[in-house]
Amino acid sequence: MTTRTPAATPVRRHQTLFDREHRAVTVGIVAVMTLFAFEGIGVATAMPVVAAALDGLGAYAWAFSGYVVASLVGMVIAGGWSDERGPRDPLLAGVVLFGTGAAICAFAWSMPVLIAGRLVAGLGGGLGIVAIYVVLGRAYDEALRPRAFALLSSAWVLPSIIGPFLAGALTQHLSWRAVFWLVVPLVAPPMVLLAHRLRGLGAAPAGGPDGPGPDGDGTGGAAAPDRHRAWQRTRLSVVAAAGLGLLQEAGTRLGIVGLVLAVAGLALLMPALHRLLPAGSIRMVRGLPTVVVLRGIMAGGFFAGEAYLPLALQTERGLDPAHAGLILTAGALGWSAGAWIQGRVYLRLGPVRLMRLGAICTTVGLATLPLCLHPALPPYTAVASWVVGAFGMGVAYATLGNQTLSLSSPQDQGENSAALQICDSVGSVLLIGVAAAVYAAALSAGTVTRGTFDVIWLSMAVIVLVAVATAGRVVPGRRAALS
Repeated sequence: MTTRTPAATPVRRHQTLFDREHRAVTVGIVAVMTLFAFEGIGVATAMPVVAAALDGLGAYAWAFSGYVVASLVGMVIAGGWSDERGPRDPLLAGVVLFGTGAAICAFAWSMPVLIAGRLVAGLGGGLGIVAIYVVLGRAYDEALRPRAFALLSSAWVLPSIIGPFLAGALTQHLSWRAVFWLVVPLVAPPMVLLAHRLRGLGAAPAGGPDGPGPDGDGTGGAAAPDRHRAWQRTRLSVVAAAGLGLLQEAGTRLGIVGLVLAVAGLALLMPALHRLLPAGSIRMVRGLPTVVVLRGIMAGGFFAGEAYLPLALQTERGLDPAHAGLILTAGALGWSAGAWIQGRVYLRLGPVRLMRLGAICTTVGLATLPLCLHPALPPYTAVASWVVGAFGMGVAYATLGNQTLSLSSPQDQGENSAALQICDSVGSVLLIGVAAAVYAAALSAGTVTRGTFDVIWLSMAVIVLVAVATAGRVVPGRRAALS
């Protein structure tokens, strides 16, 4: 993986996300992201009924864990595939696999079959999300890209608002299988839009934009595929996925069994990550390594806090699931607003200021969540905290995604985007596991109180403070960090 310092590329005055050149691609990738978002939200809503119907409550967590584990493998495959051949084929293959996984789940007659479907869908989701990032890097000028990231974030808003209601209604009045069947026909429209439009986004020239290719005329040609390296990275992704799976299983167990699983998971995961991520990631070297690691820190802290917000409001303040879920919907709107503002001010403020702003807002959101459990305050205090925190995530996520592409040569956009998504998944699993361990310890001791949730949220706020302190390292040089 390589990094480069981006040169500013002005947007041509007539160029927009929906002009003739970009319209089909923009609508297509937003449709794919909306499809992924709705499926994720719908599955989360319907899964309690699904697990009960299939007599699979004991394997409940693997309906979600299986998706994450398989997606990590898909991310690595998509990175090399996109760099070698362009993002079109991995994106279309990802959408097909995603729809196939949904169909398997809809047909499932047992929990193992349903988990198999989630594995297939996760592989497709991993392929698709990395390929979408490469599309953003290849199809949009550098100065237009922040707005593309903002629009991509907005694809989660509508599913967040109507997804729980629609999935709940389908589950209650038709069948939980209808939630999965609804996904299958939605695969076709984005494929029709993108299949032809992405043909021109092939492999980057070997010389890239910064130097001549092998024929010496600056046009270059496709880099010779390194099959051995591709297989090596795929094997590493399987090892990392196995480690991640063990860590997720460890989070559901107490005592020596959980400890052994956690140690074994880390023993598999960490060496594989060392080779899959940009050199210097563990030390948070300036530039791309820091960008990638900060994605994991931000994702882990935020989603670990979010995972226990509805539970805390229901058990400690007596809110019903619908009202507790509305707070998460408000968060989705805050996230979209943060990404939208990032898209408008990125060129003026730059990645360091925006990253710091996003991390500060997310820290404030997490640190003030305990207020919603205080008996002297209304539980809806959580709305203000979570909108602020999610706003920060919208700013930070879009900034980190844009900065990853800006610091990547065209030949490395796929691998570097895969590294970003890998850190996203790993950070989420690790920190949600930490939060789960805190909750499980209190549960086993019979001492779950509002203080238990306070510990989780404040711990995550402290972790996200690392992103505030290291935001200046998302650019390669000290002088750039001060500008």
